[in-house]
Amino acid sequence: MHKTTNFNDQTNFRGSSEHLRIIERFTRTDENTLLYKFTIDDETTWAKPWSAEIPMNKAKGPLYEYACHEGNYGLAGSLTGARAEEKRK
Repeated sequence: MHKTTNFNDQTNFRGSSEHLRIIERFTRTDENTLLYKFTIDDETTWAKPWSAEIPMNKAKGPLYEYACHEGNYGLAGSLTGARAEEKRK
C-alpha cells in the first residue's frame, strides 16, 4: 500500500483541493494479472472517499514508461529503433 499526501493548491485532480489523499494498492491476483486499486479521499471535495480498480495483464518483452522518458519526446524514436532492430533478427 502506498499513500500519497501533501498536495497543494496547484493540484487539479477532478476538482480536488490540497486535502487530497490517494491510497494505492498493487496485488498480484494470478500469474498473469496485477490488480491496481486506488482510493481517492478529499473531504472538502467529495462527500465520501471513492475507489476504482484496474486489472493489468502481463506484457511480453520490455516495458517503457512513457511519462519519464526524455520529456515524452524521445520515446517514439526509441520504439521505432527497437522495431527496426527486431525486423533485422
